[in-house]
Amino acid sequence: MWMATEPIHAVVYFAPEAKAAFDLAGLKGFWMGYFAGRAAPMGPVPPEVVVATFYNFHPTMVRRAIPDAWALASPDRVLEARLEGAGAALERLTDGADLSGAVDLAGRAAESVDPVGRTLAAANASLPWPDGDVLRVWHALTILREYRGDGHVNALVSEGIGGLEAHVLLAASGAVPPERLRGARGWSEEEWAVAEASLQERGWVDGSGALTDAGRAARDNVERRTDEVAVAPWRVLGDDGCDRLAAALAPALAALRANEAIAYPNPMGLPAA
Repeated sequence: MWMATEPIHAVVYFAPEAKAAFDLAGLKGFWMGYFAGRAAPMGPVPPEVVVATFYNFHPTMVRRAIPDAWALASPDRVLEARLEGAGAALERLTDGADLSGAVDLAGRAAESVDPVGRTLAAANASLPWPDGDVLRVWHALTILREYRGDGHVNALVSEGIGGLEAHVLLAASGAVPPERLRGARGWSEEEWAVAEASLQERGWVDGSGALTDAGRAARDNVERRTDEVAVAPWRVLGDDGCDRLAAALAPALAALRANEAIAYPNPMGLPAA
């Protein structure tokens, strides 16, 4: 379900319509739009909150955007821009696919989310539902995406894996090149090397930077736990409901692939399913 829903949410990070909407709101540059757009549901939070909830970005990278963003555009204005950009991008990139069959199913799953311990999911769930099928589906899948992401952070913390170390493990698995992750998350080669050395001491990464059996087991455990604590909303729909939602989203996903809406590989670790 993550692979069937994440691309719908993620267009807001890649599409020019999203950046244009943030620019029009007064934000400066791609990353200010990203950090402000994703953090805005929490209100005008300080950079420390963004570092904690987003988890894997270099703090300096966050501080270049937050709190300056709130002086340029209020969180409410940023949220308006986020919806404008997401709506315009999805209309174009899905070739106007009919998402009406996904509205009730996605909404039911999102409204079932228990926000306790899930900061970003709770913040998004507190927002009013937008108008229109496309944006209602996007909002529902955003809540579900952040719900899963919050649980992923909790799983990493429980295993003693920091944000940078999580990226080193992802790169060591072969899913995403190290330079792609460093560039997108603001970590230097020196900082990466320190984290890699720490993981080598734990026996999780070998001298060539590849996962050891122990490292693969540790990473698999985090992914398994992430899935386990993300499954509750999908249980509400049941197997049949999940199948129907995936089918309702399938034409939009096919158009996103055809229009190359999502870059592969990407820092999210999302495969081209």
